[in-house]
Order: sequence, then C-alpha cells, then structure tokens
Amino acid sequence: MSSTNIIKLIGLMLIVAAVNILVFSPGFIGVQIGTSALSTATGVTLLFASVWALGYGIYHLLFKKPVMISVKEMITYEDYVENLNRYRHVKGVESDIRLALEQMERIQKRKSTLLHVLKQRFEETELSFKKFASVSQEVEKLFYQNIRNILNILSVFDESEFERVIHRKSSSISTELLQKKAKVYNDYLSSMKSSLSNNEEILLKFDQLLLEISSLDNIEPGDIEQLSCMQELDALIKQTKYYKS
Repeated sequence: MSSTNIIKLIGLMLIVAAVNILVFSPGFIGVQIGTSALSTATGVTLLFASVWALGYGIYHLLFKKPVMISVKEMITYEDYVENLNRYRHVKGVESDIRLALEQMERIQKRKSTLLHVLKQRFEETELSFKKFASVSQEVEKLFYQNIRNILNILSVFDESEFERVIHRKSSSISTELLQKKAKVYNDYLSSMKSSLSNNEEILLKFDQLLLEISSLDNIEPGDIEQLSCMQELDALIKQTKYYKS
C-alpha cells in the first residue's frame, strides 16, 4: 500500500470519528439512541453510514487493485504522476523517478508562468501571443513524449532480475551471459537518463524563453522567429519530428 493511500485512510478515519463525536457527544448535538424514534433513527443511520464508509474506504484503499491505463491512453498531468509514482520504490531507478516527478512539477510551473507573462504582454487574440503559445505547446508535447519513453522502459524493467544481474547472484549463469544481461539493463538506465536529460534541456529553454519575453519592450509578430530561444526551440521541435517520421 502506498503512503498516499495510508494518509487517505487515516484522513477518512479521522473524519468519521469527528462526525460521530459531533453527533453523539452531549456537548454538541447529543443524539442518543433509545430516547426517541427520531433520535434513534438518526443515530442508527449514522452508525451504519460510518461502518459503510470505513468498509468502503478500507476496501478501496487497501484491497482494490488500481486500474492500469496504457501509456498511450495517458492524457492528463495526474495520469503521468500516478503512473510514475508506481515505480518510486523500484530499486535502481528511485533517483530517476524522483527527478522525473520534480521535472513534472517544474514544467507545470513554467507553463503557468509563461501563460501569465504572455497575458501581461499581449492580448490573447494577438498573433504574437498565439505564436509563443503554439511553440510552448509543441515543446510541452516533447517533454511528455520523454516521460512516455521513461514509462515504457519501466513497464519492462524487472527489478528482481536487475538485482540478480548487478550483484551477480546467479552462480549458474556464465560470466559472459551475466555481462550481456548487465549491458541490457545499463542500456535501460542510459535510455531513461537520456530522456531525463532532454527534459532538463527543455526546462532550461523554457527559462530562456521567459527571460527573453520579459526583456522585450515591444515586438512585432515577424520578429518572434528571430529570437534566439525561439530558433532553438523550433530546431528542437523539427529535429524530434524528423526522428519520429
């Protein structure tokens, strides 16, 4: 069970306890079972509701298996965060997952800041606003493509096999074969780190774009493509599209 689910379960228990104290305590509402039909009905109903809420919460948070969605079906920020969190404690990739989640938070902040800055400098109907926003959206797509690459690798990453290979626990397997297996897992890790490095570059370019926009006194739509950061972002977008085609 994840720490998030533990916190949710504790929160649910505290809420149920607080409601029951409020309703049954003589110092508050003071409902008593057996004093009157209405009081008894209210008390019994609350008790049944409390038991149902706790039972459902325990089942949902402890025993119900989470619905797994494929990488292709992921759409929202929450989808990506939830799926990355599933691998937070996988040995060998813990630091990479932490970095990926940090990058996710940073891209959200950069996107929000950029939108705020653009609205301060331009009207949303202006061509300049649309050009900057369009490039931002395309670069964000590249960022999430790197996150999808990481999740695809994680979906086939075998933690127990990785431990055996790295620590050479399989005495029955030849040294040569162990070395080949180790190379495969090192390639997995290298590919993940490459995606993380690409996202760091994207975040850096977001920062550079924010700086360039903030430093502008005024700009014509035709001059936007001449900004150094815009040219770098455009080159990054075109390069990625070239490799995908």
